[in-house]
Amino acid sequence: MSKYGAQVLEKALALPPDERAELAARLLSSLDTERQCKIDEMWPEEAEDRIDALERGEIRTVSVKEAFETDKGAKP
Repeated sequence: MSKYGAQVLEKALALPPDERAELAARLLSSLDTERQCKIDEMWPEEAEDRIDALERGEIRTVSVKEAFETDKGAKP
């Protein structure tokens, strides 16, 4: 990291937590905007595909408890 980058980091770390969180989110969103835009464009179609598959009985829902079981236990 450059000297300037280190100075910016030091000042950023001195910010209140909510301002640090906002700054971090904005920095992350600036890194790969073209790729993220493509992903954002694809999500509505993916969501529709998943809803259609659910309605056709090709997939099923699971409870939150089941989804987070340590044995990765989503059972068919």
